[in-house]
Amino acid sequence: MKRISLYSAIILTIIVTIVSCAPVESYDEALLIGKWKSGTLYYRYDNTGSGATWDTADDVTEAEGTKFTWVLDQSDLTHILQMDISGATVTKVYTITKLTSTTLEYKDELSGTKYTFTKQ
Repeated sequence: MKRISLYSAIILTIIVTIVSCAPVESYDEALLIGKWKSGTLYYRYDNTGSGATWDTADDVTEAEGTKFTWVLDQSDLTHILQMDISGATVTKVYTITKLTSTTLEYKDELSGTKYTFTKQ
């Protein structure tokens, strides 16, 4: 019984070591700058760490879009949306899975929703 516990502890240690040493993706935020589209949903990322989002299906233009600030830390993309009516902020964190000069893909870990955008 002691051998089984010892072997289990060794295997668990190896698994934890392997998982903790897995490389973390890091993306170049310069690739994020610009306007991105997914269907009727748009996001504009400015090089100042700010931006706007709007949905043309809701008859909202870029000038009327919801303003936000953003931070990219390795593969974590954080949006802090500023609500016009109440002045409150809403923070959303996404995990980028792909970022190239033409494609942006990220996942909302909370809801499991995946988004794919193309650069405009």
